[in-house]
Amino acid sequence: MRTPLDPDMFDPVCPSTLMPLRFADKWAGMVIRCLEDGPRRFSELRIPLRAVSAKSLTASLRNLQRDGMVTRAERPGPERHVEYALTPLGRSMLPVVEALCEWGAEHWDELLDAREATVARTA
Repeated sequence: MRTPLDPDMFDPVCPSTLMPLRFADKWAGMVIRCLEDGPRRFSELRIPLRAVSAKSLTASLRNLQRDGMVTRAERPGPERHVEYALTPLGRSMLPVVEALCEWGAEHWDELLDAREATVARTA
């Protein structure tokens, strides 16, 4: 049995919105982090990604699948069971995502200051 995803694995204040660099879409890096330890069902992904609408999460998963980063497997049985998993290409993004997270943590205050200064100038 795999370990459940931590509902607080992402800081609710920063769901990647401060990152100036993104690949795929806003939520792709977080989805990749959620799949780091193995396949997950959609409902499992929704636990730490609770701020993401179901529609946006579905779009992100489809984009990642289209780009060869994620696979979608439907298991046979009386109850529908779909799991998403990283491909080798998706797994190769893990160090990149980790580096972006470290960079974001290191420059958090500067990013917030820049955003606040822009809001103040446009208000």
